[in-house]
Amino acid sequence: MTDTHIEQFLSQAVTEERDVESGLDADELYGLYTSWCLINLVEPEAPEVLWAALKGHHISPGQNHLTMKGPAAADYIIASAPDLD
Repeated sequence: MTDTHIEQFLSQAVTEERDVESGLDADELYGLYTSWCLINLVEPEAPEVLWAALKGHHISPGQNHLTMKGPAAADYIIASAPDLD
């Protein structure tokens, strides 16, 4: 994973909201990342690789103030919704 790759993901798919008591947990963050990769035709890395890259940006899954944004957020939310049929 290149620095550009993670920076693009962060700038396009997450935003920091200090008002948020708890941010994205590991499952949500990885799910959002895989949705972002799908939309951008990028092969997703394993969770451990993503966590190491995020650590370089001082982001920890489950201990952050991140919220979802953009098309990847919409894709993740729709993909995560239970089947309503």
